[in-house]
This record gives sequence, C-alpha cells and structure tokens, in this order.
Amino acid sequence: MVAWQRARMQINPSRTNHLENFKEMQKNSGPLKNVNYCVLIGAPPVEKKLLTIGIPSVQRPRGSYLLDTLQSLFFASSSSEQKHFIVLVHLADPDSTWRGQMISNISTLFKPYIQANQLVVINTPLKSYLPLKDFEKNFNDTPAYVAFRSKQNMDYAFLMNFATNHSDYFLMIEDDVKCVPGFVTQIAATVSAWEKKPWVTLEFSQLGFIGKLFHTKDLPCFVHFLLLFYQEMPCYYLLTHFHELMQQTPIQFFPSLFQHMGNYSSFEGKFNSLKDREFEEDDFGSPSNPAASIYTSLKVANASVLMNAYSLDKNFFYTKSAEAGSHLTVVLDTPAKVFRVQVLTGSDLKEENQLKEGHIELGYDSTNRINDCDDYILLGLLVNGVLNKQVLSNESGKKVKCVRLLVTGTPPSGIIVRHINLWVK
Repeated sequence: MVAWQRARMQINPSRTNHLENFKEMQKNSGPLKNVNYCVLIGAPPVEKKLLTIGIPSVQRPRGSYLLDTLQSLFFASSSSEQKHFIVLVHLADPDSTWRGQMISNISTLFKPYIQANQLVVINTPLKSYLPLKDFEKNFNDTPAYVAFRSKQNMDYAFLMNFATNHSDYFLMIEDDVKCVPGFVTQIAATVSAWEKKPWVTLEFSQLGFIGKLFHTKDLPCFVHFLLLFYQEMPCYYLLTHFHELMQQTPIQFFPSLFQHMGNYSSFEGKFNSLKDREFEEDDFGSPSNPAASIYTSLKVANASVLMNAYSLDKNFFYTKSAEAGSHLTVVLDTPAKVFRVQVLTGSDLKEENQLKEGHIELGYDSTNRINDCDDYILLGLLVNGVLNKQVLSNESGKKVKCVRLLVTGTPPSGIIVRHINLWVK
C-alpha cells in the first residue's frame, strides 16, 4: 500500500499533462534483465515491425481455444498486412506435456507463418516468477484464485517485456478471441490519426485485456506496474488504475475489432461467456447511402454518369484514364456516423478496369466547406480493386462528411467504379 500511495503521489492534482508524469515514471522502468526466456517456436524478426500481437495462454480444464484464435488472426489479415506484424504467443503453463502438445499443433498448422518469421512462441520458466504463496485474501477470492490471477499478472508482464524491442506498437489479445477481417489496417489507420495526440493505451475491445494497444516504448513502465502490484488485484483492474495514473479517460473505439469466443475460464470451475456488445458480426444488412453530392478530378467518359458510382442499382461510373492524385469524393448533405464503407472497382464479371493502386479516406469538416472537407484520415487501401471496412470511431468522434477515393498510381487502362456504399447509424 505504501508503494501504491507513492505511485499515486507522483501526480500533482493541479497538473493536467499526465503524459509528462508518465515520462517521469518511465525513467526507472528499464526492461527486466534477469528473465530467462525459452523460445519454443520461430525466431523474432530481424527488422522492426509495426505491430506485435501478444497472446498469453495456459492450459484450460475444458480444452484450449488458442489454435482457433491464431487461425482467426491470420485469416482476418491479408498477406500484405501480415508483413507488418509479428504474433508472439507466451505458453505460460508449467505442464511440459501440455506445452509439448501445443508446440506440435502450432508447428504443424501454422508452418508458413513460422517460416516467414510472423509467429514466435516463448515460455518463461517458473524460477523467473515472484513468490506465489502466502497471499492476503482480497476481493473475497479464494487463495487458489488469488494465486492464479497473481501468476497471470506475471504471465502478461513477461510477455510484454519480451515484446519491447520488436515493433513500434504492442497489441494484447487473449487466447479465446476472434478478429474482424482487416483489423490490422484499421488499427494502423487509427494510430496514424492519433499520431500527434498523447495517449498511453488505445482500446479496440471493451472486454478485459482484449484489444489493448500500447507504444512498445511504454511497456517497461506498465510491466513494472504489473509486477509491483501483482498480488493486489486482477490484471484488468490494474490496467484501470494505471489509466487513472497516466491517462485518466479510456480511449475506446467502436465497433470493437475483437470478440470473446470462449465459454470456460482458464481457472478451473470458472464459467466465462462474456460478449462484447460493440462487436458487430458480418451481417450488416443493406447499405443506406444517404443523400450526397459527388465531385471528381477524373475525366468523365462520354455517356458515363458520375452519380452512378454512388447509386444502389447496377449502374456504374467509367473513366478512360486516371493519374496519381486524382480523386472521386462523396460529400454527404448531412454529416453522419458512418460505420462501414464498401468500394468496388472493376468489372463484376472479369478482373478488368480495377483500381489497383488507391485508398479511401474519411473527411471531417469544421469550416462548412461545400464540396470538400478540411481534415481527412486514412480508412484503408484498395486490395484487388476492393475495400470493405468497418469504421472505427472514438466515443466523442466527429461525424463523417466526405468519403474520398484517391488514386495513388497511374492505372494502365480505364477504371470502372461500380459502387461506393455507406452504412450509417
């Protein structure tokens, strides 16, 4: 409790810049140097990645969800997205038989990702752990559960400590979740939009420790925080208190990118069927395409109608040529909460006239411009002429006014824009 009070007293109530306080706490928070890790599968990449995705896992009395989680993670990301992240699994159970079975299963099922240095599996020997006995009872938990959650705090801490130097950002998920397709691009776009704003954690799920994003340079501070109070409370409560010290208000994005899919806890006797209400399944219904005007710098071909790119029927818009920097922009009559965007280019029968090099941006307006917006953020890249993305919005986020298709390379032939579809709340 003395250490807890000291941590709290580092913040002067009159200060509003908690980022400066966070930097002060980081000074004495170097990585743990005496932890002996065992790399069980793969090897960390030589070049630093954008993102490390951390998954702690232990044996469950009623079966493991880890393989399903890994499958969801890789299937929900394209080959181009996979080049920008590494998956780091911490098999933290002391049972060597279970670890051996998981190593065999992962090595067989995910061999291509291991060979591409996209998947690494580690273990931390128990001799590196702090004492797991003689705990004081709190939260009305049994001694066995206090020991379980205390070890879990250290499992998380050792995983984060290992991840410190392999990427710019660290994303924590758990071993019983499923992922939204394209979640990596959506996180990258969000990070880009928040690049100049101070934050400690961005949250892409409301549940527990799922979908929590950190700067890797901030991990040592949080690792020490977890180890300092590992006996006091569960990890998600410690994260909440860490926010109180460092960030105050959680920064959450909706809809959630991850959903809890398990029913049974990794602690024997515990049932856990929690679901994230902000996670949207794939059935979004039909697009609504609210009233809007369309503007473009593309050369409109004879007899082609620009508004066809935004209509909900089977008509389309065609341009004979395009140059890098050209755009087609949908400007909504009334700004709206857009939660999904779909852009389809090229023929629906043949893979012709696709826009191979282009991306979609969302625009916000604060100066009441008529045919454009003054603030754009990247939503995602076209892949084979198509984009189909959920839109992440902060609770206090502004409404979307513009959706801009931007050409980033010169296509060899004309472009067909079949649909720009929007789903709004």
